[in-house]
Amino acid sequence: MKTIDRLIYEIGKLYTLRGPARPRSGSEMQEVSVIENAAIAIAQGQIVAVGKEEEVRQQLKDTTIVEELNAKGRIVTPGFVDPHTHLVHGGSREHELSLKLQGVSYLDILAQGGGILSTVRSTRQATEEELYRQAKKSLDRMLILGATTVEAKSGYGLTLTNELKQLRVAKMLNERHPIELVSTFMGAHAIPEEYKGDSEAFVQIVIEEMLPEVKARGLAEFCDVFCEKGVFTVEESRRILTAAQKLGFGLKIHADEIESLGGAELAGELNCISAEHLLAASDKGLQAMADHGVIAVCLPATSFNLGVSPARVRRMIELNLAVALSTDYNPGSSPTESPQMVMTLGCLQLKMTPEEVLTAMTINAAYAINRGKQVGSIEIGKQADLVIFDTTNLAYIPYHFGINHVDTVLKKGDIVVQRGQLLGNR
Repeated sequence: MKTIDRLIYEIGKLYTLRGPARPRSGSEMQEVSVIENAAIAIAQGQIVAVGKEEEVRQQLKDTTIVEELNAKGRIVTPGFVDPHTHLVHGGSREHELSLKLQGVSYLDILAQGGGILSTVRSTRQATEEELYRQAKKSLDRMLILGATTVEAKSGYGLTLTNELKQLRVAKMLNERHPIELVSTFMGAHAIPEEYKGDSEAFVQIVIEEMLPEVKARGLAEFCDVFCEKGVFTVEESRRILTAAQKLGFGLKIHADEIESLGGAELAGELNCISAEHLLAASDKGLQAMADHGVIAVCLPATSFNLGVSPARVRRMIELNLAVALSTDYNPGSSPTESPQMVMTLGCLQLKMTPEEVLTAMTINAAYAINRGKQVGSIEIGKQADLVIFDTTNLAYIPYHFGINHVDTVLKKGDIVVQRGQLLGNR
């Protein structure tokens, strides 16, 4: 090392998440590998030295340091990885709040043509530029709140033209925004109104038209399906995901969110990278996931917003399932871009420790979108995706809820948020 671009020093506590090069499960989720009085050296966007400050400075004694950044005794963590969002969409659904307050269920709203189908109508009507502006606004919020890598699903188009429109917007944002986006094709998010009563015809369109075209254009890395009563059956989901697997997509599944349909079992059968929601998943389904290394992506902001019982995360950890957490940002069931809100709900609703929550929102979340080798922990050779929080300990973030604790965010070593504000023309 002859030149270091940036040295972050006087870190009070550095939560590195160093450990085995795989998702963490069971008691491992509690182990976040803290270094006190630490420093991090960054060159060309990567971490090149990390440890006690005196040891790092000793390693750099014959090295030119271009810039030094004083963390002032605060904590530093990896940037949050959000592995489940519906980022690109038209409109919003606050008009459904009164229905929720009257006790109308999520599936009943969908059956009435609301919910996802309401957003489908708005998304189809929106131009790419309108979708881009709306999604960018959300990405800016996510960045200010500490997210540095985000998965983005399609699924509000439900026609080939409109699904491609969503995916193109995600691609443009990935090219232009500091946050890295990982795209998931989710044409099987709902049965569109024009195919009501004929799900078989729509399943065929997804398999025969949408999947091959999305793959040919290289617009998505993963395929996801909403396996739920009134949406796609287990068998329909199996057919779609099997077809996607043959084309080279990684597999994800919205599983057992409302009813225990068998989506978790299917995730194990197909060796999905992740199964998501899982509020109603059975022990048999969770065990199948654990046996096949499927990551459980839990979404406490969604259960909070829907007013339903959250996923049984303590049971998942007991079964040695690797658990990740996500905002599930979307315009209906989880209209929040805040990973710090998810931290609080992870502790208060899911009964996770702050350390387990951090593991779930960094290294495990990274593996849930196949990015565990690049991000999710603070180790030599990984991207310098870092957050400096204006606190001296981890527990204070979920404890003191409802505010933004971020002071500074670095993406690939570049400062993109400072004093809680975006830098440059974002």
